[in-house]
Amino acid sequence: MGFKCGIVGLPNVGKSTLFNALTETQAAQAANYPFCTIEPNVGQVGVPDPRLDKLAEIAGSQKIIPTQLSFVDIAGLVRGASKGEGLGNQFLGNIRETDAIVHVLRCFENDDIQHVDNRVDPISDAETVEVELMLSDLESLEKRVPAAAKKAQQGDKEAKITASVLGQALELLREGKPARLTEPKDEDEARVFAQAQLLTAKPVLYVCNVEEESAATGNAFSEKVFAKAKAEGATAVIVSAAIEADLVGMDTEERAEFLSELGLAETGLARIIRAGYDLLGLLTFFTVGPKEARAWTVNKGSKAPQAAGAIHSDFERGFIRAETIAYDDYVTLGGESGARDAGKLRQEGKEYVVKDGDVLHFKFNV
Repeated sequence: MGFKCGIVGLPNVGKSTLFNALTETQAAQAANYPFCTIEPNVGQVGVPDPRLDKLAEIAGSQKIIPTQLSFVDIAGLVRGASKGEGLGNQFLGNIRETDAIVHVLRCFENDDIQHVDNRVDPISDAETVEVELMLSDLESLEKRVPAAAKKAQQGDKEAKITASVLGQALELLREGKPARLTEPKDEDEARVFAQAQLLTAKPVLYVCNVEEESAATGNAFSEKVFAKAKAEGATAVIVSAAIEADLVGMDTEERAEFLSELGLAETGLARIIRAGYDLLGLLTFFTVGPKEARAWTVNKGSKAPQAAGAIHSDFERGFIRAETIAYDDYVTLGGESGARDAGKLRQEGKEYVVKDGDVLHFKFNV
């Protein structure tokens, strides 16, 4: 199951520096968090999760395989992208293929790095990108909604659903608000809304790229971005692309010492990866054994057969039951044997909703 976060931003905000650091840092951590390049502008990175290391230690696992996210370095945007300016069509098309948007904003002063508008204003930068996405969605819906409304009048049930939910999105866009504020009233409307693949319907993570001195606490620019994110129900994190670039190539001990000197407990990239994971509404379950300890990704609310399908379609098709141990029980009781003896290994059926941290072993028959 693949999940993609598209990294966007204006030119010279540190977008590509972050992407390069993200991919190279993960490559350097090959033992626990492998990295592989799928395409020149796509990096697949392991999601840091100390629980996985603990499970592997208890089970004596030979290999550790984290769950993964894909980050896509999308070409820089310019005004007029919605009308095809610059790499506009490619930019918008690449965003459409992602599950969430990681929006890098320049939150630092540096006379040596020119800003496209000759001033540092992350809120204005964010609005520049948002306007182009809104204009693209607006153009799309102003054609689709009237057509659906016309069919709905002729008794077409699907068209009625489309006209209702996309009509709501269209009104929001006309008011200058993103489509993600749309509230589908039932599962049918939610399905149609998701299928529309509106650019402004995607969840957003704002990344405040600050100077080194502000990496631990942020600055006046990042404070404005956090306020904007809170007002929108979005997420924001602080990171210094310069620091992340310096970390590339350091071993674990050197990295920890360097971060400690800066007053940081972890890398900014680790925060981005986890925030992206949370942004997509995902959870992690584990499979653990002597050969490998592995983390898997499913959407929150997934049932046991769907989790089994994340491993292999045959597991879902022939699902019988899932032997389930909560993470805390597995650790406290020293592994599967201890959990079984204490009555903490449960047999769960098809209706079981998987919880974050579950250690699962699937029984199936095909």
